[in-house]
Amino acid sequence: MTDMDTAAGSPKPTPASAPAFVTTTRAFYDAVAEDYAERFRDDLAARPLDRAVLTAYAELVGAGGRVADLGCGPGRTTARLASLGLDVSGLDLSESMLAIARRENPGIRFEQGSMLELDFPDGTLDGVVSYYSSVHTPLDELPALFAGFHRVLAPGGHLLLAFQVGDEPRHYDRPWGHPVSIDFERRRPEAMAGLLTTAGFAVLARTVREPDADLGEPAPQALLIARRPPAPEAEPLDPA
Repeated sequence: MTDMDTAAGSPKPTPASAPAFVTTTRAFYDAVAEDYAERFRDDLAARPLDRAVLTAYAELVGAGGRVADLGCGPGRTTARLASLGLDVSGLDLSESMLAIARRENPGIRFEQGSMLELDFPDGTLDGVVSYYSSVHTPLDELPALFAGFHRVLAPGGHLLLAFQVGDEPRHYDRPWGHPVSIDFERRRPEAMAGLLTTAGFAVLARTVREPDADLGEPAPQALLIARRPPAPEAEPLDPA
């Protein structure tokens, strides 16, 4: 079981029944982990608007809130959220990415697992973060993905979802010379907001910023904050 309080264990094998995109994603990031982590080492430091959204998100969740960073990669966003006062853990498919995350952030819990098979009990998290980690999930799998996010959040809990804006995927082939390839799906904020609403979320904020040419960004970047609505208050008893 993937639990935020469980000690890191040995790598889990990919189930034979896992969808092809899951197997491809895990293999891709296992291959490129060290190069990827080095390339994007100072990613957040160069993006003040992204840091502002993360800060706002942490304030909405509240100090000490229990948060899962799903698809955490090398743990840079996880560490940022921890520095903002959240009780955050990371989850990722790639054991190679997790090895870096654990090495660089020994005080944070990191687990191996799939976003599509979350083992957190229903309604136990104050926050879920999917920071550019849904970009390898096919469109027809997004409803199930967002339903899973909604299930594990407590009523009143918050979701942060980040992705690139666009209509066509970007294909990466043999990055840093590794014999792997993958597609990064781009989405429209209004379409993603619609899927979140269908999953039961209330969308609170949409931040879209233009690509930064100095950072080599290929497309606009979107960050959505949504909330699982609070549980309705109980009707007071009629004393009559």
